[in-house]
Amino acid sequence: MKFSPVLFGQPQFRLLFLGRAVSFLGNAVAPVALAFAVLDLTGSKSDLGLLLAARSLPQVVFILVGGALADRFPRHHVMVVSSIVSGSSQVAIAVLLLTHHAQLWHLIALSVVNGVSTAFFFPASSGVIPQTVPRELLQQANAVLRLALNTSAIAGAALGGIAVAAAGAGWAIAFDGATFLLGAVFIGAMSVRAAESDEVTTLLAELRDGWKEFRGRTWLWAIVLQFSIVNAAQFGSMNVLGPVIARARLGGPAAWGAILAAQAAGLLFGGLSALRFRPRRMLLTATFGILLMPIVLVALALPAPLAVVLAAALVAGVGIETFGILWDTTMQQEIPQEKLSRLYAYDMLGSIMFVPLGLAIAGPLAQAIGVRETLWAACACIMAVSLAVLTVPDVRNLSRR
Repeated sequence: MKFSPVLFGQPQFRLLFLGRAVSFLGNAVAPVALAFAVLDLTGSKSDLGLLLAARSLPQVVFILVGGALADRFPRHHVMVVSSIVSGSSQVAIAVLLLTHHAQLWHLIALSVVNGVSTAFFFPASSGVIPQTVPRELLQQANAVLRLALNTSAIAGAALGGIAVAAAGAGWAIAFDGATFLLGAVFIGAMSVRAAESDEVTTLLAELRDGWKEFRGRTWLWAIVLQFSIVNAAQFGSMNVLGPVIARARLGGPAAWGAILAAQAAGLLFGGLSALRFRPRRMLLTATFGILLMPIVLVALALPAPLAVVLAAALVAGVGIETFGILWDTTMQQEIPQEKLSRLYAYDMLGSIMFVPLGLAIAGPLAQAIGVRETLWAACACIMAVSLAVLTVPDVRNLSRR
């Protein structure tokens, strides 16, 4: 499948692309900046895990409400409000850091605000895609949007490492806040109606209906269950212990930014391949891609030289992105438009429900049994559940229509 300029001839898709791309750039800078802001503030990997958990936990709590509202109201309106709240919270963090008034509890409280707003953004931004392009362009649209994310992530991760080393975490986080607000301008220019529904129901009834749709699709709940373990293990070990290893052995913030940029480059290559690669059994191929994810954890655990870690991060990124594009295309093919944001919300809820736990315990676990041992345990968990999901017939056999 070749890239078609027809895609950018769709005005609503063009605005969605611009709005997401600019905020993605800031989001790629923020993880590097926040990680080293906490390490500079307290020096504790447990505190870093606590901060990341504080951002993730509100997503678990509010994601279903976010999905139901995105199916009820125009999805781009939900995205605009979320972006403004996220941008404001990041600007507040930046001001506290730059004025040297920041304390850990400030960063935690504002990260909670950011997590709540993200819970409303994700289901809306995923559900709105089929409203911006014809059905035959869906996989291409997913690939192009994720290419924008990954291109931004490469530049943003490298920029984040350089910016933190040169100017400090405060300025890097201020940049993230500004990109959220600029992204809201582009998204606000969209014109998309609320998804049509045959009946008017309560929010609770819509959530019950979404749960019925979710549990009725074996392929859906099986992979979401898989990712409840995969994401907890990957996020906890990579995001908490990765900066610690980078600081101790690999060169500090610039090295960690380079590792994140290498993984983003792998995501970019995976996205480029998806413009042409159209496997018939989408979920089977996607699951094989996820088996590449733990390679970067292996490289960190060995511990390998920086060049090897960068190569491993690249390979892991290719696998992650192959899964992501095929997963989105499957969701949009199989689920009715008027229920798509709710099902994405159930997907995200299941996929992130243990992430706060993984982030919170990674530091204490590494303190108790060792950093390398914790990374090896995370690898084992990811491999075990990813191989187990291949035993589900619906995962192996679901085909592209």
